[in-house]
Amino acid sequence: MAVIWSKHAGADTYEVRTAGNSVRLYKNRVFHTQWNPQRPLSNGVWDLLFLPALFLPPGRVQRVLLLGVGGGAVINQFRHLLAPAKIVGVELDPVHLSVAREHFSVKHKSVELHCADAITWLRDYRGEPFDLIIEDLFTEREGEPERAVTADVKWFSMLLSQLRPGGALVINFEDPPQMRQSGAAYLAANGIRPDVRYHFSQPTYGNSVCAFLGDMAKPAVLRERLSTVLLPYPDCRATGQKFRVRRVV
Repeated sequence: MAVIWSKHAGADTYEVRTAGNSVRLYKNRVFHTQWNPQRPLSNGVWDLLFLPALFLPPGRVQRVLLLGVGGGAVINQFRHLLAPAKIVGVELDPVHLSVAREHFSVKHKSVELHCADAITWLRDYRGEPFDLIIEDLFTEREGEPERAVTADVKWFSMLLSQLRPGGALVINFEDPPQMRQSGAAYLAANGIRPDVRYHFSQPTYGNSVCAFLGDMAKPAVLRERLSTVLLPYPDCRATGQKFRVRRVV
């Protein structure tokens, strides 16, 4: 693995490394994200943020909001696999945005990046609502990733206020207990929409990604759509997609 770029900013150290055709972002030795244009789904935790979009009908996901851009791998996944009309990314760390543009090639007319605090940005946003909102707001503590926002009633209410009817909300949690504890807060914030929740996990990572959908969905349909969008990418089909999805009751 080769280090092709590094930067020290205050107490933080950033590195961009290459491994074969993959580009990887590290911050303080924490592996943040990876992108390989020949293999857009690489069995990383970031794949779990993209996969719930396949529960929605083809063509439904036209406006995507991503809170927490990192290196931009998720943005690239949407561009290559679903090509929505608009992807808005909000990221607090300006170095991450610079890396996304310069090393992860997140430069496209459909992509709009904002360097801002996600809570403030969402509170002040007055534009069109989104078909899909992905919340992946993490920081680090002692070299380990940690959620940056508490998933309480107030936060869920803010997220839902910018979601179209029938849209999907996807949130990355540290672990299953944290995900389960957030459920009551979500339902209290949005009792008029009895969402169906699906838990996405990956055997290599402890994260629990939860998708909140307005209607029941079938994992078999998701896997069928996944096979379709990956047809142009034989490397993905050769390695297989290692993830679990199950309904949370």
